[in-house]
Amino acid sequence: MGVRIRFVLLLCLLVCGGCGKQKSTNQLIADLKSSEERDRIMAVRLLPQREGEATQVVPALIGALKDTQGDVRWSAAIGLGYFGEQAKDAIPALQEAQKDRDPRVRGAASRGLDCRPGPANSGLGCTVGTASMTLICPKAAAHAVNSSP
Repeated sequence: MGVRIRFVLLLCLLVCGGCGKQKSTNQLIADLKSSEERDRIMAVRLLPQREGEATQVVPALIGALKDTQGDVRWSAAIGLGYFGEQAKDAIPALQEAQKDRDPRVRGAASRGLDCRPGPANSGLGCTVGTASMTLICPKAAAHAVNSSP
């Protein structure tokens, strides 16, 4: 076997060595406090996938709205929109995030307030709190595509 092939196989083995190892929700929440921005970004982007653990995840994402890095705050605002009525406690924090210095965070906070589907509606153009704009969030858009005739 050539040196290049061995190197590629070794590299693949090292990369896939961590494959299948998924962090727990508690580990991801702990990563939100990491000094490494990369760890915080990965955690804030993975936590919304834990929809069944909203009681733990929503407060953690609310806290992430205060992060020093815009990408973390932006991802937290987007993530909160995926929790629907389970994220009612996030309304004041999202309203405050609408004043963020980063325009991406402001926009995501607005969408998080406007696009939180609940059981009483289809998730399209729903409004929560004092927000009154009608937008379609990613989850609602997927619902619209999947339920079209």
